[in-house]
Amino acid sequence: MALKRGLSSVGVHRNRSSGSRFPIVILVLFSVLAPLVFFVGRGLYKSDQNNVQSGYTKQTVDWRERLALQSIKNLFTKEVIDVVTTSTADLGPLSLDSFRKGNLSASWEVVETSVKDDATSQPNLKAAELKQETSKDGKLLDDDRSPDAPAKTLRRQLRDNRRAKRAAELVHQDDEATLKLENAAIERSRAVDSAVLGRYNIWRREIENENSDSTVRLMRDQIIMAQVYIGIAKMKNKLGLQQELKIRVKESQRAVGESTVDADLPHSAPEKIKAMGKVLSIAREQLYDCKLVTGKLRAMLQISDEQVRSLKKQSTFLSQLAAKTIPNAIHCLSMRLTIEYYLLPLEKRKFPRSENLENPNLYHYALFSDNVLAASVVVNSTIMNAKDPLKHVFHLVTDKLNFGAMNMWFLLNPPGKATINVENVDEFKWLNSSYCPVLRQLETSAMKEYYFKADNPTKSASSNLKYRNPKYLSMLNHLRFYLPQVYPKLDKILFLDDDIVVQNDLTRLWSVDLHGKVNGAVETCGESFHRFDKYLNFSNPHISRNFDPNACGWAYGMNMFDLKEWKKRDITGIYHKWQNMNEDRALWKLGTLPPGLITFYGLTHPLEKSWHVLGLGYNPSVDKKEIEHAAVIHYNGNMKPWLELAMTKYRSYWTKYIKYDHPYLRSCNLSE
Repeated sequence: MALKRGLSSVGVHRNRSSGSRFPIVILVLFSVLAPLVFFVGRGLYKSDQNNVQSGYTKQTVDWRERLALQSIKNLFTKEVIDVVTTSTADLGPLSLDSFRKGNLSASWEVVETSVKDDATSQPNLKAAELKQETSKDGKLLDDDRSPDAPAKTLRRQLRDNRRAKRAAELVHQDDEATLKLENAAIERSRAVDSAVLGRYNIWRREIENENSDSTVRLMRDQIIMAQVYIGIAKMKNKLGLQQELKIRVKESQRAVGESTVDADLPHSAPEKIKAMGKVLSIAREQLYDCKLVTGKLRAMLQISDEQVRSLKKQSTFLSQLAAKTIPNAIHCLSMRLTIEYYLLPLEKRKFPRSENLENPNLYHYALFSDNVLAASVVVNSTIMNAKDPLKHVFHLVTDKLNFGAMNMWFLLNPPGKATINVENVDEFKWLNSSYCPVLRQLETSAMKEYYFKADNPTKSASSNLKYRNPKYLSMLNHLRFYLPQVYPKLDKILFLDDDIVVQNDLTRLWSVDLHGKVNGAVETCGESFHRFDKYLNFSNPHISRNFDPNACGWAYGMNMFDLKEWKKRDITGIYHKWQNMNEDRALWKLGTLPPGLITFYGLTHPLEKSWHVLGLGYNPSVDKKEIEHAAVIHYNGNMKPWLELAMTKYRSYWTKYIKYDHPYLRSCNLSE
């Protein structure tokens, strides 16, 4: 019994346990499948909803585009819409989507609003769109209208304005730069001296055209060809054509005259050209022969070449002559002063402070000149720039023709507190032909022929006209080799030419150590010029054996001479020796610089270049700074400052030491 009860209790327990498991399984299946079904169903629902919404949105957008286009048509004309459509073809149709895609220029300020992707942002966006679509007037608001066309037009205008403004600024800068360059070029052209380089100026009106002389050259060419045909017509007995050609040649020559540019030609020039052209065409048909024309042109070229050489030689001679002659105004001044001097009583012809003339402790200057005005500039410029004029002594030597004028000028215009004395070279009795080789040579028949028979077709007469100069006939030019004889009691003396201007105090020159040399001078040699081989004949054995052809030359004009060393080394004797050897002018041509280079060879101490600047009488490109910083400036060359052919750019340095309001200068019409 007990066993049955136990078994029955166990069976009941099993039945109970199996019955309780089934609900659990069902609960588990429901909990797994229910969410799955829910999410699948929701996904299908959402998919259908999205399809419906996209169709609705597409219909809405199409409707909005049509409405926007209708609004734009009401605002703009058809032409404007066509232009906007064409200009935006690459960007697609105008719509708000193009703005959302970022198709905006940098000139637009775009404020981006972040759009969240959560579920709450979508209803808000739909509500905003629905509100815009259902406005009171049934039209789109301004935000939904396409501002692309007017906005782009405005931006384009702004860009064009900015570009135009920038272009105007650049053009203005270019104009300023061009103006500066033109002004600089004009200043440089004004600085060019017209006396040396002519009157050509690129800023002249007739130079604006590159072919400004084309008509003049055409007329000259016609004249040449007409002259050729005149000769051929005479050979072929075409007298009528010859006469016609001569008439046309004279007319054309009168029309051309001295014209150098077309602007100078008369108004009848075109008619003359046409008339000459007709005659030349007839002559060509009747007379042209290649061989004859070539021969005539060749003969004319040869004749023209000979004429050019002759005129060039004549021009050189005349320029040399003009450079060495005294202008009428200065000659007038000399004559008036001479008359006044010889009217003075003897007691009034003496200069004060004559005791200073032989005082070796003072600053002594030697000046040899026959030009009153030039000598006055040298003395005045020296005194005006001297620190202590009382210690300066001037020794002037001139010829008997200008002796009275030179005395009278400095008696009327004394050099302040300085001492001055004037002597006559013709009164130096010791300076005669028996003592001085140059005087003896000047009296020979060969030298007279060289000077006074220049037209004689001899070798000497055909030599360089530069050396056939009247100044070489004067002993004033050679007196520089006799300084100890002229001033026996002086130790040092500064020699000055009469074509110099002093610009600084020169007293420091007396303290320059010449290192035992006789002559202190500024050297003038460059890389290959102004050396000994340019002045001396090195084909002569006497020259080649004793001198170096590359030795550096130096300049006369401002020279410090140590007269003690001069006497020790017998400089005058050396000069006499070489001058006697050059009687036939085989060693050097005439002049004083070649014998000076020989005499002071190895005895010249070079001074600083700032003491003596040369070239103002021939070189138009001397540096202005060098001129202004120079102690002495030298007008060596043919263009002396007192002549009309002087270079105007340098003349003011000389004229500022002349008082043109002086009664004697005014009476002789001397002016700047």
